[in-house]
Amino acid sequence: MSFVNLPDRGQAVELLQRSLSRGRLGHTYLFSGPSLDDLGAVARTLAKTINCLNQTKHDGAGAAIDSCDSCASCCKIDGERHPDVQWLRPESKSRVITIDQIRELLQTINLKPTEASYKLAVIVAADRLNVQAANAFLKTLEEPPSRSVMILLTTDPQRILETILSRCLRLTFAGETKFDLESSNGTWLRAFCQKISEVSQGLLARYQLLGMLLQRLAELKEETERTLAANSPLEKHDEIEPKLREKWESELAAAVEAEYRRRRGELLLALQWWLRDVWLLTKTSSQELLAYPALAEVSKVIALRASPASAANNLHVLDHLQWQLGSNVQEALALEVGLLRLKL
Repeated sequence: MSFVNLPDRGQAVELLQRSLSRGRLGHTYLFSGPSLDDLGAVARTLAKTINCLNQTKHDGAGAAIDSCDSCASCCKIDGERHPDVQWLRPESKSRVITIDQIRELLQTINLKPTEASYKLAVIVAADRLNVQAANAFLKTLEEPPSRSVMILLTTDPQRILETILSRCLRLTFAGETKFDLESSNGTWLRAFCQKISEVSQGLLARYQLLGMLLQRLAELKEETERTLAANSPLEKHDEIEPKLREKWESELAAAVEAEYRRRRGELLLALQWWLRDVWLLTKTSSQELLAYPALAEVSKVIALRASPASAANNLHVLDHLQWQLGSNVQEALALEVGLLRLKL
């Protein structure tokens, strides 16, 4: 995909293209936003643009601002087969990026490009860099090799060391996680909120809600595993060396875990948007600021049962739950405790 075909180009993409047109490409970028897939698409497009064999140039001259998306270089980058474009993902058992991975990457990035104009390194889920890996990366950030670009992708920039953040050009690809109520996630959210409005406040009712949430999360994990497995190099090559197979299998497992966590966070954030609607309706009857006006009647039912203070506390409960899930607690237990703490 080229820049012109990105579904949501936004201000960040425009700033990036403006830098390209002026020949002021940075050495190190931090792309942050709600979706690693979308961030990866931008990183891949940037890699294609600066290494494209048939670049699109501003007014037909000067520096490249987009790729042709079809030349040999673009196709290799799309398939993650280009020798000068390296992708690094969490692959250890603890789903972190280790110092050994960083050392291997740095050995490659410090070499001259093999067949492209630039060497690129894309670090997916950079917030998963462990402390040793992050510290090993710092010297390269301070003195990046010539003709190199490093791109860090994260949905959670607050978890990245400040020493790394301060050395990156930051571009935020904004997005709010509010579901289309006609989508599968939106359908689930509508049913979940309706169930909350109908059930009693007893313990059994809470466990019914927990069951609905765990079932949806199980579906999301299955969808994630199926989608990423279909796009894995493991599905595209019949004969693979054992060491490479092990590496790809580890990368796939880590990618599934990272993407599932993102989608889980997205689901809980959408629920938090709805709880925000409930809080607003405890203070005003206006529906103008509601994230989900189509759920207004259900939201009013909950708002009538809650005080502004308890509705506000629900938002803090979801914040704390998201933080806990980001620190590798036992998922089902954290969700159980969180749902029991909600004032519904």
